[in-house]
Amino acid sequence: MTKKIELRILFLQAFPLWGGGSGTYTRSLALEINKMKDAKTAIACPESPEKIPGLKIYSLDMPFPCTFAGHPEWPVSRQYKDLTPKEITELYRSFLASVIKAVEDFKPNLIHVQHVSLLSWVANFIKLLYGINFVITAHGTGINTATENKIYVAHTKEALRNSKKIITVSNETKHFLIDTFGQEFLQKTKVIPGGIHIEDFPKEKNTNTINKKYNLNGKKIVLFSGRLTKEKGLNYLVEASKDILGDVYIVGDGPEKKKLEDQVMRMKLDNVHFLGFMGNDKKRELNEFYYRSDVVILPTVVEEALGLSLVEAMAAKKPVIATRKGGIPLLVKDGLNGLLIKAKSSRQIADACNKLLKDDNLRKKMGENARKSVEKNLTWGNLAFKIVKIYKKI
Repeated sequence: MTKKIELRILFLQAFPLWGGGSGTYTRSLALEINKMKDAKTAIACPESPEKIPGLKIYSLDMPFPCTFAGHPEWPVSRQYKDLTPKEITELYRSFLASVIKAVEDFKPNLIHVQHVSLLSWVANFIKLLYGINFVITAHGTGINTATENKIYVAHTKEALRNSKKIITVSNETKHFLIDTFGQEFLQKTKVIPGGIHIEDFPKEKNTNTINKKYNLNGKKIVLFSGRLTKEKGLNYLVEASKDILGDVYIVGDGPEKKKLEDQVMRMKLDNVHFLGFMGNDKKRELNEFYYRSDVVILPTVVEEALGLSLVEAMAAKKPVIATRKGGIPLLVKDGLNGLLIKAKSSRQIADACNKLLKDDNLRKKMGENARKSVEKNLTWGNLAFKIVKIYKKI
C-alpha cells in the first residue's frame, strides 16, 4: 500500500499579510489549505510570528521596507524599481538567510512564491541547494517593476524557467507576464484568481454601528476601497463627484491622498469623504461599509488583476462599477452584476453611479447576481482545491 505524502507548503511573501492584495491572497490560501487533511502550510513574511493563531509564521528579515507601488502598512518605504545594485544585493541576502532558516525548521516539500521578483530568485537558489520544487504566483506589480528596471529581468526569467508552475491572478496578468518575459512560459502558466472566505460575508449584515459613527443615515453611498495610487484613477472619481447624486467615501491610504484632498478642496466638494486605511483592526468596519454602500467603484486606469475590494463588495450583494481593465471583466459582467465603464472618464463614472443610485430595483437585482457570481467562482474553498491539485501533480 502506497503511503500518502503530506503536503508541506512554505509560502514566501515580501509584504505584510494585511493591506494589500497579495498579502491577503497568501494568508487566505494558507489558512484554507490548513483545513485539509495531510496538508500543512507556513509563511515566511515580514509579520510577527504570533499575529495569526494557528498559522506558522517565519520572520522575513528586511534591511528596509520595500514595495512595488506603496503599501498602507508601510507609509515610508523604498520602491524596488529605484533600488541600486548594492541595495538589491543587501535585500536578497537578507531574504535568503531568512528563508533558509524557515526551510531548515519547517522542512517543506514545496515552496509557493508570491510575485516575480527577489523571492523568486531565492526560491530558485533554494531549489539548487535543497532540491525543493517551487511554484510562482504573479500578481502584476512585480512584472511591472521588471518593465521599469531591466535589472530584474534576467534572474527572474531563470527562476520562471526552473519553477514547476506559474500561476497568474488574471488573463491580463498572464499576457503581461508573457509579453515581459517571453513566450516560453505560455504553456506552464495557469490563471487562478484570488477570492474570499464566503463565511465572512453573510447575506445580510447590521450596519447600525457605522451608520451612527459616520452619520450615514439617509445617505446614498458610493464606496471606493484600496490603495490611493495614480493607477486607481481616483482623480477621475473625485472629478465625477460634483455630478454624483450621493456621497463618495474613499477608504484607504497612499501617495496620492494629499493630491486628492487638495482636489476636493479646490473643487469645494462636500460629498467626498476620506476615511483612511482600514486594516486588520478596522476590517469589521470596512465589511460593514460594503453592506451599507449602494454602489462600489474601482476606476483603475491600468491593466491590473481583479481587485479584491470588488470581490468583497459583490459578496456583500453590491453592484460594482469598474473600468474595462485587467482582470475586472472576468467577474464584472456589464448589465448583469455591475457596470463596466471606459477608463479615465469622469462623465461615465457619474452617469453609471447615478443610474444605479436612482434605481433601487436595478441595484438590488445586480447585487443579487453579484453574490451568485462570487459564490460560484471565487470562494477560497474552490480556489484552494484547484491550487492543491497543482501541488500534488508536482
